[in-house]
Amino acid sequence: MDLLNYAFMQRALLAAVLVGITAPAIGIYLVQRRQALMGDGIGHVAMTGVGLGFLLSASPVWMATVVSVLGAVLMELIRWYGRTRGDIALAMLFYGGMAGGVMFINLAPGGSNANLTSYLFGSLSTVSESDVTAICLLAGFVVLVTLGLRRQLFAVSQDEEFARVTGLPVRALNLLTAVTAAVTVTVAMRVVGLLLVSALMVVPVAAAQQLTRSFAATFAIAVAIGVTVTIGGTVTSYYQDVPPGATIVLLTIAAFMVLTALAAPFPRRRARAAAVERPAGEPAECAIPAARAAGGKVGA
Repeated sequence: MDLLNYAFMQRALLAAVLVGITAPAIGIYLVQRRQALMGDGIGHVAMTGVGLGFLLSASPVWMATVVSVLGAVLMELIRWYGRTRGDIALAMLFYGGMAGGVMFINLAPGGSNANLTSYLFGSLSTVSESDVTAICLLAGFVVLVTLGLRRQLFAVSQDEEFARVTGLPVRALNLLTAVTAAVTVTVAMRVVGLLLVSALMVVPVAAAQQLTRSFAATFAIAVAIGVTVTIGGTVTSYYQDVPPGATIVLLTIAAFMVLTALAAPFPRRRARAAAVERPAGEPAECAIPAARAAGGKVGA
């Protein structure tokens, strides 16, 4: 493949693989917590970090990481204590983050809104060696958290009250999840873009759930889908000269639609199998479907 002869494409493909791994890895916990749009909100806040990076002549990736982590912690605090006014506070945080990014980058020497485009929608040619180094370090942190604490994070995502009764530090784990999601956003912004990263965190997980019922299988398939679409979108962007972020997201949605169509016959087959395995004379409402029983074992 001739694209591997170019250093910028080597960097872009490496970044794409890391994004394909990290985004679904943390996204599966956000989906379980019904916080699928959290990545989108963090992406808005991270724009302020990008603008500050240009204004202070610092690395936009690291500045975006710091600001998005602070924003994610603030989002969790609002979720805990915000009560009825929490949605208003979150809205101000999100849109304030966007406005701050635009303002700071215009105040930077030689800055303009055009500088934000590669961070909002992704860009292959602008992934530098320093960006790759930062992405590798941040991706390592995300993988370490999502795999090393998978049992604890899964328990908290499923039922916070039960996790609290068992002695898990629920608030600390919630904060860690939010921080990891913020780091993932900054990992993905150079390839997918801040405005589109949330799709890569959620849609591969939703696609994997069409085929599997266990957490481990969903995790593995979601990551496989993420890596496939990020590499496919990056290669397509190179050959067809189209935006990488939009291409990756459209491929992800296409994968979801295909897997949904393929999985459509499965519920009917499971229902027929359950009907065959049900003992004669047992009421339907008392029967335990085999798939649900298996899922319950995995969850426990």
